[in-house]
Amino acid sequence: MKKEFLDLGRQPIANNFVEKWSEDEFWYDLKVVFDEDTSLVSLKDFVKPEMMFNENYVYNTSQSTPMIKHFRETANKLSDRFNPLTVLEIGSNSGTFIENFGNDYSVCVEPCDNFAKITGEMGYNTYTEFWDTELSNKIKNTFTEGMDLIYAANCICHIQDLDDCFSAVRNLLSDKGVFVFEDPSLLKMLERGSYDQIYDEHAHIFSVTALDNILKRNGLMIFDVKNLSVHGGSNRIYVKKPNIPSDNTITQNYYKNIKEEKDFGIDNFETYKIFAKRVEDSRIDLLNLIYDIRESGGKIISIGATSKSTTVFNYCGINEASIECITDTTPEKQNTIAPGSHIPVVDRDSINLNDYTHAFLGAWNFKELIADKEREFVENGGKFITHVPKVMVFS
Repeated sequence: MKKEFLDLGRQPIANNFVEKWSEDEFWYDLKVVFDEDTSLVSLKDFVKPEMMFNENYVYNTSQSTPMIKHFRETANKLSDRFNPLTVLEIGSNSGTFIENFGNDYSVCVEPCDNFAKITGEMGYNTYTEFWDTELSNKIKNTFTEGMDLIYAANCICHIQDLDDCFSAVRNLLSDKGVFVFEDPSLLKMLERGSYDQIYDEHAHIFSVTALDNILKRNGLMIFDVKNLSVHGGSNRIYVKKPNIPSDNTITQNYYKNIKEEKDFGIDNFETYKIFAKRVEDSRIDLLNLIYDIRESGGKIISIGATSKSTTVFNYCGINEASIECITDTTPEKQNTIAPGSHIPVVDRDSINLNDYTHAFLGAWNFKELIADKEREFVENGGKFITHVPKVMVFS
C-alpha cells in the first residue's frame, strides 16, 4: 500500500534551462509516496521519460572535475575487482565512465541524442534508447554470452518500472556477471533534510532495504554495499544472480546498511511524516532569512544552476525578486533562465561576486569546493547560504 507523505507543489522539468520563457512550460504536481510493502519511496506521478531525457538534456559529467575523478577511480576499482571483458553502461552520458574501458567489448545505453552521439563518435557501441527488456534482448543478440559488468550511475533511480529494469539486467548478465549501480541514498536524504534530491528525474529515492526487496523478487541479490559522498550521499550497490559466485559472499557492509536503516526507521511511515514537517520548517526558515537579508539592503546571488535548486526555488516560491541571478560554469546553461523561477543563469566570469552580500549554494554538495574557489568573496565580507542540513549562513 502506497501512502503520500510529502507535497512539494507545482514543479517544472528540473533540468529544462531555456533561453526564454514560454507559456507552454510544463508543470506537474511533485508528490512523494512510501510503499509499505517494499519500503520504496517514489514520486506519486511520473513525468514521461522523453520529456526529461532528450537532445536538450544539459547535465554533462565530463564538465565536472569531481565526477571525472570519481568515474576514473570507480572504473579502476571495478576492473581490479571483477576483471570484466564485456562492459555495459546504462545512462552513459558523455562517456566519462565508459572511456576507461576499451570500446571493442563495451556498450553504451543513452537515450539523449546529444550524448549518444558523443560516445558513438568515441567508437563505442551506442544504443539511443531507454533501458528495458526489449533493448536487453536486442543487445544479447550481439553479445550472446552476456555482459560481465553492467554499470549505472545516478540513473537506475530514473527508471520508473523497476521490475522491468531489473529483469532486463538479469537477462543480460553473463555467467560471472555483476551489476553495479550508484544512486542517492534515502537514508542520507532523511538524515540531512535534503529534500532537493526529489525532482522529476528521480522517480525513486532508494534505501538498501527497498532495493533488497525488489531485486530479490526479480531473481537478483545484493552482495555488497559501498557508502559514497558523491551527490551529497549515495550508495553503490553490488548485485549478482543468486547462483553465481563472485569474489565475495554477502559482505558485512550489506548487513550493516540494512541494520542502520532498520534502526533509523526506514520501513516506518512515521519517519516520513517527521521528514515532511522538517521540509516545511526549512521552507519557512529560508523565506524568512531571504526576507531579512533583502530588507536590510542585502543582495543575493545563487551558485550552481542545478536540478536541486529547481525544487527549492519552486517549492519556496523564490524568483528574481529574491535572488538576482544564478552563476554556472556549464556553457549550455549560461544565458538561460532557470525552470519555473525564471531567474537568469549567467557565466561566473561575467559577474563580480563582490557586488553581492550573500550567495545561495544551489550545489550544496560541493560546499567546500565552492567556498575554497570563492575565497575572495568571503574575504570581502560575503556570506554563503545553505538549507542543508538546516537553513544557515556561513563564511
